[in-house]
Order: sequence, then C-alpha cells, then structure tokens
Amino acid sequence: MEEDFEFEFSEDPKFSVERYEEMIRNQDQYFFDSQAFESIIDYYIEKNDPIKALQVVEYAVNQHPFAAVFFIKQAQLYVATNQLDSAFESLDKAEMLERSEADIYLIRGNIFEVLDRPDEALENYEKALELAENTDEILLLIALVYQSTGDYDSAIRNLKRCLEQNMENQDALYELAFCYDVLDKQEESIQFYKQYIDNEPYSYAAWYNLGNAYHKLNLFEKAIDAYDYAILIKENFASAYFNKGNSLIHLDKFTDAIEVYKQTFEYEPPNADTYCAIGECYEKLEHMEEARSFYKKAVKLDTKLSDAWFGIGVTLDFEDRYFESLHFYKKALALDDENPDYWFAIADAHYKLGRLEESERAYEKVLELNPIDIEAWLDFSSILYEQKKLDRATETISEAIKNNPDAAELYYRMVAYLFADGKYNEALNFLEIALRIDPAKHEILFEYLPQIQDNKIIIDIINKYLI
Repeated sequence: MEEDFEFEFSEDPKFSVERYEEMIRNQDQYFFDSQAFESIIDYYIEKNDPIKALQVVEYAVNQHPFAAVFFIKQAQLYVATNQLDSAFESLDKAEMLERSEADIYLIRGNIFEVLDRPDEALENYEKALELAENTDEILLLIALVYQSTGDYDSAIRNLKRCLEQNMENQDALYELAFCYDVLDKQEESIQFYKQYIDNEPYSYAAWYNLGNAYHKLNLFEKAIDAYDYAILIKENFASAYFNKGNSLIHLDKFTDAIEVYKQTFEYEPPNADTYCAIGECYEKLEHMEEARSFYKKAVKLDTKLSDAWFGIGVTLDFEDRYFESLHFYKKALALDDENPDYWFAIADAHYKLGRLEESERAYEKVLELNPIDIEAWLDFSSILYEQKKLDRATETISEAIKNNPDAAELYYRMVAYLFADGKYNEALNFLEIALRIDPAKHEILFEYLPQIQDNKIIIDIINKYLI
C-alpha cells in the first residue's frame, strides 16, 4: 500500500498539485520526490500564493532535509512575505548543505540591498558571480548597487562587463544611458552606443539611447535619425516616437511633432504626458482651442499634471481672458509651488488685471526661485517704475546685475532709470558698460525711453561703439 502513495515527478505539474491537495484534504502523508515538490511550489508561486507555497516547502524540507533547493525556495518566499530574519536562517541552512549554489548569495545580496547595506550586498553578489554560469544579470545587480551609492563610474564598468557577457541585455543598455546622463558624459555615451551598434546594428534599444544622448547635447537632427532607426527596427516602439516628437519641438517643427506624438496612440493607450505635449505644439502654433482641448484631455487622465493645468492658463491668457487664466495658473502652482514659470505667469496675469501689489509679490517669488531670469527682473522693475517707485526700480536692477553681470539688457535699463532720475553721469557710466557687453542691443534703450534719442551725448557714445 505504501507504494500507492509515492508520487514521482510528472511532466504535468497539475498531477502533483492535485495529489498534494488531496493529501491535505485527507490529512494524510504522501511521499513526493524533490522534483514533484519543486513543481508544486512553483505552481503556488505563479498563482501568487506565497503562504501556500511556504506550506509546501515545510513538507518538502521534512521529506528531503538535505536538499538545499528547498531552503533556497523557502528563503525566496520569506523575502516575498517580508520575513527577512527567517530568510537569512534558511539561507544559512542552504549554505551548510551546498556552498557552491549561486542563488544563496544572490538572495542574501538582495536582502542586504533591501536593508540598505550595500557593502554586504556587493560581497554576496561577488560570491554569486564566482559560482554562476550566466553572469550578466549578476553584473547588472552589482551595477545597480553601485548606482544606489552614487558610484556611477563603478556602475558603468560593471554594466559594460554585463554587456560583454550578453549584448542583448536591454536593462543594462538603459541603465548605462542613465549613468552617463547623471555624470553628464553624453559624448562618452554616444561613443559607446555607436561602437555597440557597429556590433549590434539591429539593437533598437541602442539606437534609442543614442538618440537620447544626441538630444541632451541639442543635436536634434541626429537624435531624430537615431530614433527613426529604432522605430525601423521596432515599429511599435512608442517611447521612440515620443522622444522623436520632443526633438522635433526643439526644431520648431510643431506640426510634424503632433503627427509623431499621435503615432504613439497606435501602439499604447493615450497618456497624459503625450496629450500635454500635443497641446504644447498646438499652443506654439497659436491654435489655442486645439491646444486647450488636448491640455484638458491630459488633466482628465492625470489631475496632478501641473504643466497641463498651466497650459490651459496660457491658452486663456493668449485670448486676453486673464482672470480665467489666473485660476488655472493657481491650480498648477498648487501642484508645484517651486516652479518659477508658474509664478511668472501669475505675476503677469495680476499685472494685466491691474493688481500691482499681487504682481510685485509674485515677481519677488520668481526671482527668489530663479535669480538669473532677466525678463523677470526687467518686468518687475517696470512695475515699480510705472508706480513712480524709481529708487526701488533702480535697486532692483542693481540686484539683477549682481546676479547677471553679463546681461546687457539690464545695464541699458539702468541707464533709462538713472536718466529718468536725473543722474546723468552715473547713467553714462552704465551706458559704456552696456555698449562694451553688446552694442547691438542699444535700441532697447530707445524703446524704453524714446526721448533720449535726441540726446547728442548719448548718440555720440553709442556711435563710438558701433564703428
């Protein structure tokens, strides 16, 4: 009778599972060989039922106490159920039985990563590296630990080793691009991916990452060519279409960008970011109703997408609907109150509505967040000048110059304010500085203070620099 209850490994795991569940129902004790137990455990793992899988492991360990594989499975399941101390204990038992099993050190390394103990994680991954037959995934794990510690050079070294082992490891290709990006080594990134493509010309991921590197260097035509190759190899590569659209925007090819963005919808469901990008293109083309329509689609999918709320405000501002635009600018600001562009738009809307004090406060916030925004300094000082606050206007431009010492526009504006204040000699000194920086911009002085076009002294000084 005992032989009736001994079940060896079956090609169909369902047979083993059914027999196991029958044993549980009958509260009996059947014998399964190790392969049958493994298939039952894997069945429950695939069904996302780690508790039942752990129960099977207990039976397996009782029947096969010297099989390291079950302690390894047990450790994996303890990790999945966040029982890390128990996982360590299981790994120690597995190591006593089979020290040469790479999975022991992989799992232990993973636990140390979770516990934010990178040195111990690396130590275990290195042990796994010595024991494993296929090492590319382990090298990737090692690289990710180095990334987490900010050692991107070591991460790059290991990612390259990973790709030497397996040229088709897509994750390694993308992580390598990320590391080059963090280190701002786009030229090195381009060199690597071009060499990689020489060996693997049909790697869509390599072409895609090459395109990204070109884009970051503002080489948008080359970026588009690289994205086109990625798309040629993988027609449904939605991310390549999206990034190609971004490059087209930088070339002011907004109509082309819209078409490319819309192509992503053939391969993935529309998302908020793509709708927002299309809205921006229509905005640049001054098709404000279409732009607003796509911005609204974006916020319908993602109510936290601040740029889309802001875009709606921009389209309303364009139509002189300043009060309405202010409402949407504030919705964007509520999601990202450290964005100087949002504060700038709010300052401008308040100004157009005649709310000068609110406008001043908003401009102060813009300049606190972005002191190199020359346009904001000029606009803020203009509001003060219009209110006859000449001293404050001059002080504001003086502060602007401290933050932007090479901006000729600020010096020309200072000349205008000093002339208006009757400080002619001081004004002429600033005029000389402005002309030394950029004589071609002297026209903006006359635009702001047209009456000084008849001042012979000023004209003579300007002509001296234009010769």
